[in-house]
Amino acid sequence: MYSLLPTLIALLCILCRPAVAAGKPNIIFILTDDQGYGDISAHGNPILKTPNLDRLHRESARFTDFHVSPTCAPTRSALLTGRHEFRNGVTHTIEERERLALDAVTLPQMLQRAGYATGIFGKWHLGDEPAYQPGKRGFGEVFIHGAGGIGQSYPGSCGDAPGNTYFNPTLLHNGEFVKTQGFCTDIFFSHAIEWMDEQLDAHIPFFAYIATNAPHEPLSCPPEYERPYADRVPAKVATFFGMIANIDENVGRVLAKLEEWGIEKNTLIVFMNDNGGTAGVKVWNAGMRGAKVTPWLGGTRAASFWRWPGTLAPGDRAQLAAHVDFFPTLAELTGADLSEKERAQIEGRSLAPLLRDPAAAWPERTLFTHVGRWKHGEAAGAKYHDCSVRTPRWHLVSPGANAAKAWQLFDVQADPGEQRDVAAGNPEVVRELDAAYDRWWGSVQPQLVNENATPPKENSFSTLYREQFGALPAPGKSNAP
Repeated sequence: MYSLLPTLIALLCILCRPAVAAGKPNIIFILTDDQGYGDISAHGNPILKTPNLDRLHRESARFTDFHVSPTCAPTRSALLTGRHEFRNGVTHTIEERERLALDAVTLPQMLQRAGYATGIFGKWHLGDEPAYQPGKRGFGEVFIHGAGGIGQSYPGSCGDAPGNTYFNPTLLHNGEFVKTQGFCTDIFFSHAIEWMDEQLDAHIPFFAYIATNAPHEPLSCPPEYERPYADRVPAKVATFFGMIANIDENVGRVLAKLEEWGIEKNTLIVFMNDNGGTAGVKVWNAGMRGAKVTPWLGGTRAASFWRWPGTLAPGDRAQLAAHVDFFPTLAELTGADLSEKERAQIEGRSLAPLLRDPAAAWPERTLFTHVGRWKHGEAAGAKYHDCSVRTPRWHLVSPGANAAKAWQLFDVQADPGEQRDVAAGNPEVVRELDAAYDRWWGSVQPQLVNENATPPKENSFSTLYREQFGALPAPGKSNAP
């Protein structure tokens, strides 16, 4: 009898937790770093096994033509603001050009106003200086690394805690560094699960943003995840796949917790990757051309799974969608009352009509991609560097660091692999999309607010580390306990 008591108590606690208010689902947003669209077995990967992501795919509304930026910080800024990354001043991943403009209203700020608890776990990468930190941008719970990845450090403001590695990293928790034990992805998911449990006890709907730094380089994971792929693919890819297998296992942990807590029908899970593929593209790229840091479809197409049992019917949504649609979609699904400033800021569309009905009306649209990453002061000359214009049928691409426009045109409905340039046969399409790009490029120039930013003398995380611990780790030494 006594052995059953803990189980009964836990069951009573779950039963006592009320469902969230109507229109206010709990939200878990999982965003991986450098995993490509093809790095999921449900997307046809012949080697990698991702049973939990496959389950999520099977149980989700899935956008099959969903696009992000070719690199990470730009994508994150667009997801959290509903507007193109360049309008946020984010044109790079380093050199202060990863900083999210301070005049932008963020998704967590909007959700806080709507009554949500908000937490970020993992990668922020939208500014390491104090004013840009997530605790100042709408997140009540902050558990992150610095820069674009654990252990990264660049001249200026962008840098992680010194001496960090993927195992036992020192992480910033609500303004203070904590030294952790374990593999980074496991740590981020564990902390997020604990925090979500606390919000359920407090009867507060939550927005948990779990942004893994994996499977971004440097490639590293516990050996048991890498081992199944050893000798089947190159060693680097085996480690990369192992990192994704570990992510997959953690996604399974979240799904099991939702069932244990009895809140599956009150919780929306969204899963995405942040840019085109990297280490895995030579194994499987889902038939696409290009990869990360390119304007081809292989550089921007991303997974976009939306699971909300009992509310959203699983299945494909083939309409053209993008990162800028995330903010307005969550605003509609949560019933948030958008401010006038937020309405003016958002240039994406709510995907809610398509989530509810795959056949809903979806007018034509035009999306713009630019890899950015030009040298300081050279934005004007980079107008046609690695850029593209996309409509549901057409993809106009100017690849490479060319000063002059070098447009190629692809009918991606007939040629999704982008192998046949049909610009010569469709001059009117080229003219129309070229003119649209010219107007767009001109419109974003005043919003490139980080191009001449003055960097601090030292990485902000290094400064904070010294203030807390009295000194930095010796060069080449890990700060792990």
